[in-house]
Amino acid sequence: MLTIWYGGTFDPVHHGHLAIARAAAEAFAVPVTLAPAADPPHRDAPGADAQQRAHMLDLAVAGDPRLRVDRRELRRAGPSWTVDTLHELRAELGEAAPLALLVGADSFRSLPTWKHWRRLPQLAHFIVAARDGSGDLADLPPELAAEAGGRWTPDPADLAAAPAGRFHALRQPLRGESATTVRRAIAAGDPDWRSQVPPAVADWIDARRLYRPT
Repeated sequence: MLTIWYGGTFDPVHHGHLAIARAAAEAFAVPVTLAPAADPPHRDAPGADAQQRAHMLDLAVAGDPRLRVDRRELRRAGPSWTVDTLHELRAELGEAAPLALLVGADSFRSLPTWKHWRRLPQLAHFIVAARDGSGDLADLPPELAAEAGGRWTPDPADLAAAPAGRFHALRQPLRGESATTVRRAIAAGDPDWRSQVPPAVADWIDARRLYRPT
């Protein structure tokens, strides 16, 4: 069975993240694992600590059997390099097991900046969440376009038939949420931020006054 891994900072998790995870779960008919990063190497320090972000994920996926949370990157010392996580998963699953990394189009475009990025397609497939009718995957960086050449497939079944190396564009309707806009709205006192996250997550953020000015 295909394993789908969705890593990220989730600072905080919002409806856009969950829509991507659920779209992948539906398209591939398998659960999706969401894995919060402990020390994100590609961005500034998060506004909530790792345990808080993981707990918000627990609240967000509660009651949805298609989604689960994995804390392995929180238990590992140092930056949460994706290549290290994929090596761990490959050792657990075996060399022949199909494994896919779920990423957004913006993250995918930045792939050449990731540690040992050319090793990643040898360890896993890529499922790239892109918006319907958009040019999200147009004009990729030349080195990424060359690496991806010949790997794209429109058929989800192709990812279950091989351990790694295929790329699939997961087309979905446009959603406007972003963690940055949620954090900024909270800091500005704009109550609309609550509509962008699950109610249990909003209540938890309020109770701990996360993302407020100190």
